[in-house]
Amino acid sequence: MFVTIYIVIQKVKSFGLDGIDGYIVDVEVDVGRGLPSYTLVGLPDASVKESKERVQSAIKNSGYQFPISKVVINLAPAEMRKEGAIYDVAIAVGILAANEDFEDELHNVESNTYIGELGLDGKVRRVNGVLPILLSAIQLGIKKVIIPYDNAKEASFVEGIEVFAAQTLTQIVDFLRGDEEAIKKVAPNSFERIKSEITYSEDLKFVKGQHIAKRALEIAAAGGHNILLIGPPGSGKTMLAKCLPTIMPDLTVAESFETTKIHSISGVLEDGLVIKRPFRSPHHTASRVALVGGGTKSMPGEISLAHNGVLFLDEIPEYPRSTLEVLRQPLEDNRITVSRVHATVDYPASFTMIASMNPCPCGHYGSRTQKCSCSSTVRHNYLRKLSGPLMDRIDLHIEADSITYGDLSSTTTHEPSSDVKARVEAARAIQRERLAVTKRDTLSCHCEAQPRQSHGKNVIHCNAKMTQPQVKKFCALDTAGEKVLRDAFEKLQLSARAYSRILKVARTIADLDNSTDIQAEHVTEAVGYRSLDRKYTV
Repeated sequence: MFVTIYIVIQKVKSFGLDGIDGYIVDVEVDVGRGLPSYTLVGLPDASVKESKERVQSAIKNSGYQFPISKVVINLAPAEMRKEGAIYDVAIAVGILAANEDFEDELHNVESNTYIGELGLDGKVRRVNGVLPILLSAIQLGIKKVIIPYDNAKEASFVEGIEVFAAQTLTQIVDFLRGDEEAIKKVAPNSFERIKSEITYSEDLKFVKGQHIAKRALEIAAAGGHNILLIGPPGSGKTMLAKCLPTIMPDLTVAESFETTKIHSISGVLEDGLVIKRPFRSPHHTASRVALVGGGTKSMPGEISLAHNGVLFLDEIPEYPRSTLEVLRQPLEDNRITVSRVHATVDYPASFTMIASMNPCPCGHYGSRTQKCSCSSTVRHNYLRKLSGPLMDRIDLHIEADSITYGDLSSTTTHEPSSDVKARVEAARAIQRERLAVTKRDTLSCHCEAQPRQSHGKNVIHCNAKMTQPQVKKFCALDTAGEKVLRDAFEKLQLSARAYSRILKVARTIADLDNSTDIQAEHVTEAVGYRSLDRKYTV
């Protein structure tokens, strides 16, 4: 009895993705004797299995000979599910290096890491997730990576690793044969340079009236607080929401990289690096999976795409109540765990939520100038989608006024976003200094946080993310402030969570006033932003 033992004669490295982190995948290729066949193992999904046809055609159409023998390919570690066409280039290089026709011709095959999808003509196509892969590669000691040319801009911001961008399989083969000019090394790009080019089409100076709402936006940006705008149609709620990113602090390098990682693996990355705070506005027909993430591949949802930025829910009562309720946990934990049959993935989801709504279906309930045509039952059914626990997690409830003709026709110059942003950044600086000594095991917020690595500890830098011990330490009230909050708690029948959030908002208002202590007027203003609870909730 004869037993044929297949010995791995070629191994090349590629990368897979587990959430927003990369891991090394060893592509082991055995081209041995036997009937011509192609076997791919290592828990591949359908797109990986289809690499057989792409790789075979790419090799032939690039002018090389595909081995007419038994080809066995293993993607290790075998227990990790492999998804996507990211392994095509590595598989092709492994097959060519294991082929007798290329014996002693290809050099340093195992010292490179290969990422990319192959077209049937041998072109190397862009793939998702290059930035998180490169950042993980640096941590794992990888020195040189070959990526698709179309991913070069995304890779240009990564330092500490040699990155080469290839357009075709032929270029890669020539490079491995010793032609160092066949593939160009990716030139480094400057984060500070592109950050200086940030522009916004929205600005608070274009918003007419709405002085209370503008003040609330400033507080929300300064402390990372969630906000709800309630008002009639056409009062400028959407415009106000779009102005929120313009007054938030600029993304740091760490925040930019972490946000870009999420956008990269989702396939929505446009300019190589996210340099402006994300503004995501999912339609009210979006499903729960679209909002929190998941699906067959456990992809990030809208709340993760809004990480370090803004999630805008326009006309929030139009969303199904079951969809809104999934926001409760990430609003508290600043992350979302997506559990599916094949994997459990943890995604960051630290965002500022801003929601808007009409007070009733016709939009005129409570208006001083218009008569509401909705019955009490209709208003009840309209508002019942907003549960008490969800409203508890929204710090600022703001009633947007109707816009008058005088507001629209006024030539008065309004304060620009840049001036408000300066005050916000000053308040954030106070918070960073106060909270820098305190850490917790959580994801970074929309503040000066370091990139998350394996859910490590990050410093909290904004008031909205303070823990209860921090609230007790940094939000102490004097006698007058205690009386204001006690009266509000009893009159409005507030919950313990609302009590804590009022203290955090009061702390932010004090920071904007550059006040070391929280004064009674700060508490009064913070309470005023919760006084709509009983009017608009059921």
